[in-house]
Amino acid sequence: MTTMTVKFWGVRGSIACPSQRHLQYGGNTSCIEVCLDDETAAILDCGTGIHGLGAEQLRKGNKHANILMSHTHWDHINGFPFFAPIFRKDCSVSIYAGHLFHRGGIQQILADHLEQPLFPVPLELMGAKKDFHDFEGGAEFNISNGIRVKTAKLNHPGGATGYRLEKNGSTLCYVTDTEHVPGKPDQNILALIEGADVVIYDCTYTDAEYPKYMGWGHSTWQEGVRLCQAAGAKQLVIFHHDPSHDDTFMVHLEAEARRAWHGTLVAREQMIVSVG
Repeated sequence: MTTMTVKFWGVRGSIACPSQRHLQYGGNTSCIEVCLDDETAAILDCGTGIHGLGAEQLRKGNKHANILMSHTHWDHINGFPFFAPIFRKDCSVSIYAGHLFHRGGIQQILADHLEQPLFPVPLELMGAKKDFHDFEGGAEFNISNGIRVKTAKLNHPGGATGYRLEKNGSTLCYVTDTEHVPGKPDQNILALIEGADVVIYDCTYTDAEYPKYMGWGHSTWQEGVRLCQAAGAKQLVIFHHDPSHDDTFMVHLEAEARRAWHGTLVAREQMIVSVG
């Protein structure tokens, strides 16, 4: 049977943190590789972590990438023009987004980010074959390797999309960036993650910090635990670490989270997790 795994190439939120205080958990922004056996099946987001992933893709000889975008804030796309396969004419990239259906689409938004004076190389000079897929949050579809993708709208400024990836009985959910309402579990998320094997969730803050940042579009690891337990999910991966949470902070957070629920795991760069 095909085995699904996820590898974390970037786990940080908001801004990359290339410092000695962020070595243990990692400083690159959001990027996750989903594999079926040893083959890359999907890439979740294009933060700075995608730079290393791109080099690995070329080393392995992988010629196609399915990229599922949660949204297009800077920390989730600023690695895109440093993804080496995007410049190769023998490569192809399929890019999916669910929050831009009525805003010109993902192709136009990426092109705008890559125009002068913001970036020197425009999208049309990136030589890979590119196709773009816009959809409404809540849509379901298959990607090229037969993974079934289900989606949900998330509560984030400008919109964002959560994903559920299913293949051969294994289920992975990717839910970032999203803000919760205290005491009111997000029904969209509960439906998306129901019974999932692994849920990667926006845990930027702690419950104690959260009141200071309401309206910023993020959630807490405690809310992730509450959602996973309510939905019958098996494992929560704490993700999208705040840049102010250095290694010392994260060690204490990880210990507290493990005491709260045995099903928690804190994402680290290069960590590989089996799904199902």
